[in-house]
Amino acid sequence: CTISAHQGKFINSRSERSILAEVEKVVKMPDFKGYIHDVGGPTANFRAPACDKQLKSGVCPNRKCLAPKPCPNLEVDHTEYQHLIESVEALPRVKKVFIRSGIRFDYLMEDKNDSFFRKLVKDNVSGQLKVAPEHCSSAVLSCMGKPNFEVYEKFREKFFDITHAIGKEQYLVPYLMSSHPGSTLKDAIELAVCLKKNGYAPEQVQDYYPTPGTASTVMYYTGINPLNMKSVYVATDYHEKQLQRALLQYNRPQNADLVREALTKAGRTDLIGHTPDCLVRPANTHTPRPSGKDGKKPTSTQKAPQKSGKKDAKGAKNATRGAKTAPRPTQKTGAKKGAQGKKKR
Repeated sequence: CTISAHQGKFINSRSERSILAEVEKVVKMPDFKGYIHDVGGPTANFRAPACDKQLKSGVCPNRKCLAPKPCPNLEVDHTEYQHLIESVEALPRVKKVFIRSGIRFDYLMEDKNDSFFRKLVKDNVSGQLKVAPEHCSSAVLSCMGKPNFEVYEKFREKFFDITHAIGKEQYLVPYLMSSHPGSTLKDAIELAVCLKKNGYAPEQVQDYYPTPGTASTVMYYTGINPLNMKSVYVATDYHEKQLQRALLQYNRPQNADLVREALTKAGRTDLIGHTPDCLVRPANTHTPRPSGKDGKKPTSTQKAPQKSGKKDAKGAKNATRGAKTAPRPTQKTGAKKGAQGKKKR
């Protein structure tokens, strides 16, 4: 991410008064329909310095606040941000306030007070919430400076638990990246299997390309992680980058040959076949393409599971935990639960 490179590592946020003044101007516009579509911008819930030390000594030059584990000095508090959202919601003519640009889920999970989490899910998701787990491989996430994938899994579980409790149907839209420094074919296959397990087939995938001023770019050009000076595998060959990207969109017919090639090259031909666990069918066959692990087609969003009324609450929770995806993609409009756009297969 280059946000810190072109905006600085120290967080400076607009005041609540400034934001409210802008909203007051927006609501007076003749074509205003009552919806504020975003408050916060990228990493919306970052509104203040991470700790008191930053105010005195600046940002730590060789440490990250949240990865690989949260710093013990990290101060996590969404009170000010929640108050800002509620203040915007209280203005005349404002019907709904959404947070569309995305949430740092790892920071949110560190907040011991879950009042903002609950409000977010209840009031401020327009049908879909963007999050950025980016990968599931621990080796790749370490190079990215991201927390372990378990943090995202806990966030996802809590998001859908709250969604169930309030009786809504909402989705997660994970942002994923292929061929980041540190990612081998084995890691890409691990991510593909993870996606298949959860019945998720991303509509969009970001293939890594170097951008100036980041540690990832140093890794890309040198093959060395500047944070620990250890060697890092880098996929620089264009065809290998194609293979890694195809694995993340394993369900697309046009990717079938590349997926088979990648699996064969990595010695994972066990994932070529007709069983639910396979990523792709063998070549020159006309049988149905393997679907999700539960036999259903994968979708482009992650959706809360439907609970059976025949089971008690605890039993239903245990039965559906981990099956966080929709059986088939749906289309939402702004007129129903605020979701927009199409979720394609």
